[in-house]
This record gives sequence, C-alpha cells and structure tokens, in this order.
Amino acid sequence: MELRVGNTSSEQATTITVWIDTAFDGFLVLSTSLIESLDLDHEVATEAILADGSRVTLEPYVCYVDWFGEVVAAQVIANEGKLPLLGTELLANRRLVVDYANGGVSLN
Repeated sequence: MELRVGNTSSEQATTITVWIDTAFDGFLVLSTSLIESLDLDHEVATEAILADGSRVTLEPYVCYVDWFGEVVAAQVIANEGKLPLLGTELLANRRLVVDYANGGVSLN
C-alpha cells in the first residue's frame, strides 16, 4: 500500500510503498538508508524481545504519516531490510480484509 511520510507534520510528504506486517506490533519499519533520505529525527534506543526470544537493541526514529486524511506521529524502527513494513499499531481502529481467493487486500 502507498503511504505518505515526512519528518515534520507540515513538511511535503514523500510517498513510499509499505508491506503490511501483522506480526509486527509497532508502527513502521524502514531501512536506514530511507530514514536518512527522509531526514527523520532519532529517538532514544530501546531494547526489544523478538518472537524467537532473543533480545535486540532497536534504533527508533519519528516520522509523520498521512493516515486516512489525518497527519499522525509514528515511531519508525530502523533495519537493513529491503521492504518498508507497516505494523499493527497503525492498523488499530481500522478494518483489514485479505481476500486470498482473489489476491486482494483492503484497508478502511
């Protein structure tokens, strides 16, 4: 899905394509290079426990997302993956429908 993100609530946003990751309970995961190109502000590092039980240190940033017509602040976790991921924190209060038979996804 297409998502508009920026480094301030009033900045001209950049459109990126994100993959919905229902196993990730945060807001967004973006590559370090994309975070740098968006010039996002860094927050204090935090520890997390992954699904396999291992502990990792996460490098969080903040961005502003145009989310259904409203600009909201969203925490971004940096990684070296190739695909930007949208987590379940942004899906709260939304309806996600996956139509496996027809290969469609809708979010409203």
